[in-house]
Amino acid sequence: MSWTTGSGEKINFFEILQIIKKHHGEKGLVFVGTDSFRQANRCTFVTSIVLLSGANQRGGRYFILKEIFKQTPSFYNRILKEVEKSINIALKITEICPNVDLEIHLDVSSEEKNEKTSSLATMLRGYAMGSGFKCKLKPYSFAASSVADKHSK
Repeated sequence: MSWTTGSGEKINFFEILQIIKKHHGEKGLVFVGTDSFRQANRCTFVTSIVLLSGANQRGGRYFILKEIFKQTPSFYNRILKEVEKSINIALKITEICPNVDLEIHLDVSSEEKNEKTSSLATMLRGYAMGSGFKCKLKPYSFAASSVADKHSK
């Protein structure tokens, strides 16, 4: 898996974990989210790790993992895969830094007007929370809906 910094530099996951450890020591917050973009013959998933609010930190810092698959899953399978990818990364982070203040951001809305994802919102939030994580939905899920979305297209 090839991770990239927000400025486009390659970085390995072990290095990211070391940065997260330091960030946690500075009382920083960690957000994980995944978004996907489906095209005719492929589907791109982008998972982001966003670091904010550390002591003496100005602005934020983020890392992304972009994965391209040749198959294009159905809408519901794609959304479920987004949540699964976020949970898996969050679990890896908390193995190394168990007390980190981590929140998963889902690219779904509980609002009725977005009926395509609203019917899944309760189940997906339950999946993330049942895995032991705090969870936010749109419009508060910036790690998925802004950072990952920016890099998925």
